[in-house]
Amino acid sequence: MQKIRVLLTDDHALFRQGLRTLLTMEPDMEISGEAASASEAVDLAAQTRPDVILMDIGMKGMSSFEATRVIRKHRPETRVLFLSMYDDDDYVAECVEIGASGYVLKESAVDQLLAAIREAHAGGTFLSPRLLTRLVQDFRTMGHMPLRQPRVACLTKREHEILKLLAEGRSVKDIASSFDLSVKTVEAHKFNLMRKLGIHNKAQLVQFAIQKKVIRLPEQVAGPWSRASDIRDRLPLAAGPLAAISHQRAADGR
Repeated sequence: MQKIRVLLTDDHALFRQGLRTLLTMEPDMEISGEAASASEAVDLAAQTRPDVILMDIGMKGMSSFEATRVIRKHRPETRVLFLSMYDDDDYVAECVEIGASGYVLKESAVDQLLAAIREAHAGGTFLSPRLLTRLVQDFRTMGHMPLRQPRVACLTKREHEILKLLAEGRSVKDIASSFDLSVKTVEAHKFNLMRKLGIHNKAQLVQFAIQKKVIRLPEQVAGPWSRASDIRDRLPLAAGPLAAISHQRAADGR
């Protein structure tokens, strides 16, 4: 019987070791290699030609989504299965869009992971039951598939960095100085990321960054103060994001 060759991709060696032990106990599976980063997975995919790649999300360096695009382009017969701790609809949507074969939560039972690998190898798609249930519920509630929302995953690494700094209240000139870039280049990155996210002003940018946890306001913001001005006076770090929202609301007459 020909075994399913699996490439493990995760930046935690202990987790990879656990997966290796688990999968090698299955009579129809074997490990073709291990990668500690998405870029390493791209190289090993070409060298070891795995049937299925288990891909983590959030590793340093090359994006897991970009790595999957490259792998799928050069080895369309290799299936990529995301194995992640993030229960995030944006990530699931991105996974489906780039042609991955499924999305499995790390909290899943062993049987679900094994079933996902076998399903992916057979050419099918697998979603963790909780994700699938939520998708079905959204469909029933809305009468159609949920509309795609702007996703952080669609940004380049540089655009993501600039989004974070802009949301924190840094000026374009200051950001340009920090990255040793021209103001014109930063303005171009700002334009592109706002276009990709469907954002039209600074307040929307800040609200998006907070919602997607690109930035976090200090916990004290949720304290007893009721006015944004009170928070700005006591928490200087929050002044940039809150000021942007307050100024935009004032301009909108709210």
